[in-house]
Amino acid sequence: MDHAADAQRTDLMTITRYVLNEQTKHPESRGDFTILLSHIVLGCKFVCSAVNKCILVSEEDEEATFVDPALRGKYCVVFDPLDGSSNIDCGVSIGTIFGIYMVKDKNEVTLNDVLQPGKNMLAAGYCMYGSSCTLVLSTGSGVNGFTLDPSLGEFILTYPNIKIPKKGKIYSVNEGNAKNWDGPTAKFVEKCKFPEDGSSPKSLRYIGSMVADVHRTLLYGGIFLYPADKKSPNGKLRVLYEVFPMSFLMEQAGGQAFTGKQRALDLVPTNIHQRSPIFLGSYDEVEEIKALYAAEESKA
Repeated sequence: MDHAADAQRTDLMTITRYVLNEQTKHPESRGDFTILLSHIVLGCKFVCSAVNKCILVSEEDEEATFVDPALRGKYCVVFDPLDGSSNIDCGVSIGTIFGIYMVKDKNEVTLNDVLQPGKNMLAAGYCMYGSSCTLVLSTGSGVNGFTLDPSLGEFILTYPNIKIPKKGKIYSVNEGNAKNWDGPTAKFVEKCKFPEDGSSPKSLRYIGSMVADVHRTLLYGGIFLYPADKKSPNGKLRVLYEVFPMSFLMEQAGGQAFTGKQRALDLVPTNIHQRSPIFLGSYDEVEEIKALYAAEESKA
């Protein structure tokens, strides 16, 4: 990115301009959603600055936070403030993951407003803090990526209309858990290493930061797997603020997301910290894992 040249340009597609353009497609819009997204973007800029100084500490809240009725809007936000935070000290990319739902009645907000299937999300995204600060966003009509230009203090559109390749050459999974995997996962990874059709093996790439692994998968194709295993029979990733937003983005980019039993976005959570297995990425790779689970189920 040519910062000196960009500083003189006035036609850059900033994330603010992008969101305002999207707002014009909805004549009934009153700007609340735009304001909410602007606040999320500002929060990501703050986290980016704090992480670069390596002074940020993150702790998840056990309970949902309800905004004072006088200040309450019509949306609720689910988020993982710092995914991969254990990697801060070694410089590995980490990130913030978020999703947005509309509440049914802002005067009577309950947990049921957030315990909805992921397919009801209005928007989802993540901000990755690494060699550059990248924000990937979908408001339900495709996926776009923006890179923070520090000289302007603005996120600039750098990855327009992201489409995940239909098939990829990379698989991403923690093979340290292999001895505890179920049959379909083990068979799929074996096929990645030793293809039965004589094609080249897939490459293993696993960072251990969901945002970084999913970001690479989104751009280059392939599959990200975090299956259930004997130690974690319900999986480890949280449904509301990890599985759902990333699944939403994958589907919007032309990929798929599967829990081992169903389409991930059809899952209806029963508590805010519920966990689930997840397989997401290129359409063809997810089709393969779905077929393996279907074959396993037919034997039972």
